[in-house]
Amino acid sequence: MTKTVNHWIGGKTVEGTSGAYGPVTDPATGAVTTQVALASAEEVDVAVAAAKAAYATWGTSSLAQRTAILFRYRALLDAHRDDIAALITAEHGKVHSDALGEVARGLEIVELACGITTQLKGELSTQVSNRVDVSSIRQSLGVVAGITPFNFPAMVPMWMFPLAIACGNTFVLKPSEKDPSAAVLLAELASEAGLPDGVLNVLHGDKVAVDGLLNHPDVAAVSFVGSTPIARYIHATASANGKRVQALGGAKNHMLVLPDADLDAAADAAVSAAYGSAGERCMAISAVVAVGAIGDELVAKIRERAEKITIGPGNDPASEMGPLITAAHRDKVASYVTGAAAQGAEVVLDGTGHTVEGFENGHWIGLSLLDKVSTDSDAYRDEIFGPVLCVLRVETYEDGVALMNASPFGNGTAIFTRDGGAARRFQLEVEAGMVGVNVPIPVPVGYHSFGGWKDSLFGDHHIYGNDGVHFYTRGKVVTTRWPDPADAPSGVDLGFPRNH
Repeated sequence: MTKTVNHWIGGKTVEGTSGAYGPVTDPATGAVTTQVALASAEEVDVAVAAAKAAYATWGTSSLAQRTAILFRYRALLDAHRDDIAALITAEHGKVHSDALGEVARGLEIVELACGITTQLKGELSTQVSNRVDVSSIRQSLGVVAGITPFNFPAMVPMWMFPLAIACGNTFVLKPSEKDPSAAVLLAELASEAGLPDGVLNVLHGDKVAVDGLLNHPDVAAVSFVGSTPIARYIHATASANGKRVQALGGAKNHMLVLPDADLDAAADAAVSAAYGSAGERCMAISAVVAVGAIGDELVAKIRERAEKITIGPGNDPASEMGPLITAAHRDKVASYVTGAAAQGAEVVLDGTGHTVEGFENGHWIGLSLLDKVSTDSDAYRDEIFGPVLCVLRVETYEDGVALMNASPFGNGTAIFTRDGGAARRFQLEVEAGMVGVNVPIPVPVGYHSFGGWKDSLFGDHHIYGNDGVHFYTRGKVVTTRWPDPADAPSGVDLGFPRNH
């Protein structure tokens, strides 16, 4: 009998009733290991209703109560790091060390949420006019929803719900149906930590579930991470329904390498940033822009390192890169490599024929390196989301920045140089939301916010950090005047007993 991943609603496992199921595959073997229940519109209503009922008490709970639960939750997550990582590897395919790193980055946001008391402090101005005080406070929204991608099935949900519930909201999480089990374990551990039933719910599904959340009148806000076309759709649909939206889209992240850079360090960074997690991350470096005469040497150094990467099952400690999530995605990634030469690129490494002995049915692809790529080629214009690195050549720093700024994406970017003046110019001139200086993947720590520009972000708020707290709360300003008791003609009776 096939194992089924069911919903988590109201603090317990709830079996799917729609009759629709999706396959969950082990990417290393290609075998379907599990099925996941896909929610109907009616099941969306059930999950939202559970969250709405829980909000009646959670929304007015004390900060002390919320943070006590979050501290216990953080301890449980820490104790179960390996269990969460194992689920990620089994369903996503990434190697165990990558999966552990994902859990660690998610834990940063739980730790931020543990300190929500300082984040929610208001402001007070006294005596703005005679006996008039003005205070600003932030209050929760109600029921909020998160729609998360397959590539980080634990980290991205943890970018959302810990802050949301710390701020007093209740949450409905719709994780990717491709690797749903980690999200369920996160919810079970939250319940074990003492989170009241209905505060965090996990609803599995496809477009039916997504549209149900986007159109539901009781959902106040929606957080999303995924591709740009879907982010645009999420933002347009939810905004039209009067919801607050943060929708993070796709990327084409560039790394500018200046002639003075440490080329060994730059090559190390390019390999780890392009091929780590099999390139299935929105912060992957997918385009290296080589300035001046360094291109040939840099490409040779990248190739030398890439050829040494060990590809294999994620649960094998020797593996440095695992398979791609599905066979269809593997074939799509491969198509960019096979079509690159016809569009003018030099194929330095072609990983499309890679297989792993004993795992021939897995979703394998090797590392590919394309040099002298043109900006009008498909491999450059599209977000490939796989282990394919494009190298572009430019003559000057100015040419490189102009090339990068012409991209419709503006998620993350990096510069490698020894010149502080050039680095300072770059961080001010480049049109991207996150910038690395000799750092290839500039994902901010939890107390700063993550988000891009242009087609990489729809909505005004970045995710987690201060922006996350502001997204999950709304401001209220209170202006107060109290009369002075001494001004009353006959004084004020405060109700205290009098001695005669």
